Amino acid sequence: MYSKEIENYKKKLRLNRLQREVLVGILLGDACLETQNSGRTYRLKIEQSEKHKAYLDHLYKIFEDWMLSEPHKRVVIRNGKESVNYAFSTVSHGAFRFYAHLFYQDSKKKVPMLVHKFLTERSIAYWFMDDGSIKSKQSKGVIFNTQAFCKEDVQKLVFVLQNKFQLQCWLRKQKEGYQIYVSGESFGRFHQIVSPYIIPSMQYKIPGKTGLT
Repeated sequence: MYSKEIENYKKKLRLNRLQREVLVGILLGDACLETQNSGRTYRLKIEQSEKHKAYLDHLYKIFEDWMLSEPHKRVVIRNGKESVNYAFSTVSHGAFRFYAHLFYQDSKKKVPMLVHKFLTERSIAYWFMDDGSIKSKQSKGVIFNTQAFCKEDVQKLVFVLQNKFQLQCWLRKQKEGYQIYVSGESFGRFHQIVSPYIIPSMQYKIPGKTGLT
């Protein structure tokens, strides 16, 4: 597309309900918003490991109308070891500005003060696919890896999970910050919330039904 065609195309773009709910979930996870013009517009950037390529492709399909190119391969070298990631970025657009103001302060990601208004069951499922894990093979408890947020932000999320979604959960202090632990006693409720949205390649994150509480 030529520049004028791109600008005309972008004028027609609107975030639909599915995209908005998924966006909230993945911004609580690993996705990020970037600006190159002092906050007038933002683009959504998503990167996943080669292991999670199917999940990245799934997210690409959800935001496909916001793309001008296919996901690309990126070689990452960390601690002397080479690995492969896949990534994509949307077009820069003013529609993402609202979410950037919600989720960022001084260029640092934060949990929105009114997160309870935006977090839905679908959002929780995508947040879990992005940044969740099982506690252990012997447990029905699950973990949200929220160590990138400050303690007060993690407490906001715990409050919403407890009061809006009726999940038994609490903070778990780790060396690098705070996780959220959802008790195995809430497994039935948690499974009810996320199971309609978890894609096949991410089913391994859901505890087996024979696990212990």
